[in-house]
Amino acid sequence: MSTLKVVNITPVALSGETTQDAEPSLAVNPEKPTEIVATAFTPDPMGGPFAPVYVSTDGGDTWVLRSIVPGGDDGIGTGDISVSFASEGGALYAGILNGKAAEHNILRMQILRAPNIASTAPMDILVSRDSEDQPWVVAGSVGVNGASHDRVYVGNNNVGHSAKTATVDVSGDARTAPAPAGFAPVPIERRGTAGQDGPPIRIALHPSGTVYAAFESWQNTQGPNVTFDVVVTRDDNGGVGAKPFQDLTDAADSIVGQRVATKRFVKFNASMGQDRLGGDLSIAVDPADAGNVYIAWCDRVGGLTGVDYTLHVRHSTDHGQTWSDDLRTITNAKNPALAVNSGSLVGLSYQQFAQAQWVTALETTADSWQTPAQRQVLHQAPANVPITQGLPFLGDYMRLLSIGKDFYGVFSGNNTPDNANFPAGVTYQRHADFVHHQLLDLDNVTRVPPSIDPFFFHRAA
Repeated sequence: MSTLKVVNITPVALSGETTQDAEPSLAVNPEKPTEIVATAFTPDPMGGPFAPVYVSTDGGDTWVLRSIVPGGDDGIGTGDISVSFASEGGALYAGILNGKAAEHNILRMQILRAPNIASTAPMDILVSRDSEDQPWVVAGSVGVNGASHDRVYVGNNNVGHSAKTATVDVSGDARTAPAPAGFAPVPIERRGTAGQDGPPIRIALHPSGTVYAAFESWQNTQGPNVTFDVVVTRDDNGGVGAKPFQDLTDAADSIVGQRVATKRFVKFNASMGQDRLGGDLSIAVDPADAGNVYIAWCDRVGGLTGVDYTLHVRHSTDHGQTWSDDLRTITNAKNPALAVNSGSLVGLSYQQFAQAQWVTALETTADSWQTPAQRQVLHQAPANVPITQGLPFLGDYMRLLSIGKDFYGVFSGNNTPDNANFPAGVTYQRHADFVHHQLLDLDNVTRVPPSIDPFFFHRAA
């Protein structure tokens, strides 16, 4: 019988904070799953030059802030940030948009490294490149000549360098090599675009070294109206060979990159529940079968005249060459996050705007939704509270991971302490009065208005 826990990860020392801690990411150390790092748009509470990460060494029960991310900004901490542990050795990697550069409207992507979770030194800057968007980090480890090497992949939207913007920066030995640690950008878009690809470029890494990259190929734009194809590429040699990410060719046009769905529509930056829409994508591979792959994305069904922003899930059993029709659709949902555990159980987390609430849920299925999935509501709260301080409100993504048979995830949401908002239960570190549904400052008396906090969850098998 599985168990589920949900934890508000804002430390007790930050009980008085009211920032909009949106757009979370998560890394769990595969060798020691009690070691977890989470991130969000959280500024350093002391106003220092380094943005913080959230660190837990007890499996997510308690958390502390550790300010180690370069380029912190007093307002948001850092721009887009994602994190990943290597599968061996304990090194932590991050991809960020530097917060200080963002003050000058510069999208400066930096790829960072820390030797382990215990390090309190600023993370090393391995790569720094301008005109980039939404870095997404996935790390693994492989044996090379008897030694363990970290292979690290950073999906990013290389908006300043080509109209074919979908890119993956790849390093075959990121753990110990000096900067740039072998990282080099690999363009993965092979078709023409309408000026760029969509912001999300997502990675799925199999222990065998097979690696998938998914992106949204923008084919037509008229103002905010975008028509796009969902595309998957693959590399069977870990992305480190002579022709990286060229092992999957579309049978219809003989171009590298299999189109999963075509002519999908989105009104980019349209609003729903105080949040923006337009860049939702996730891909996951079964650790027991490198050919067993799932993908999820969102679009507006019905095109320009449509009203439902719909999440779609599809499945491939032949390494991404052919894809099923929709296995699951969810209307008015965003932020899909997929993972597959060691028992081939598929997890899907997402946030759905329903009855004027944001509802964050986790679904698990052992038969690819042939029968109804087990659905667990992690959080539900009014979408108009708090009033947004800017975009994104909840974030353009959240994250779901699997380690063994367990699922680990993170999301951001309204932090009002109300048991009705957490059907699966919740633990707070910051001071909270659940009887009167009131956050409290460090003195445990002064009232604090609701805001957006990051929440960790763990589904144990």
